[in-house]
Amino acid sequence: MKKLRLSAFLALLMATMSVTASAQSNEIPPYKPESPELYKTIVHMDSVYFNAYNTCDMDTQAAIYSDSIEFYHDKGGLMTSKKDLLAALKANICGKVTRVLVQGSVEVYPVPGFGAIEIGYHRFINHQESETPSGPGRFVVFWRLKDGKWQITKVASMHAVN
Repeated sequence: MKKLRLSAFLALLMATMSVTASAQSNEIPPYKPESPELYKTIVHMDSVYFNAYNTCDMDTQAAIYSDSIEFYHDKGGLMTSKKDLLAALKANICGKVTRVLVQGSVEVYPVPGFGAIEIGYHRFINHQESETPSGPGRFVVFWRLKDGKWQITKVASMHAVN
């Protein structure tokens, strides 16, 4: 009798957990860009920037970063000097690390009168340690459109979980 009650209880518990999980996943609707054109533009700008990042094109990186950059990293802290950020990238990233975007992870939200916010996941390959990409890390980029030119004004980068 106890086994029957335990089995019934476990079955009820599993059914409840399944319904709860289903309800929670339904709370977050699938992403659909508000502006497909803006989405395409920002994904393109992401690729331009990270091509420069991956190939150590410091001139392109400098042109894309705003002079008033704020770069937040959950491990490295806050950096607000464009000069120091570029120097750190050159010293620590160039020829050593490659960024790979997690396909299908990017979301882009318009910010009227400013530009856009890009949210997504990426992985990094540290060529000095392993050729295996890291676990996915989350990023948020604030893109400003000024005088017809897109620039990165703020970045939040959360470390990949392995």
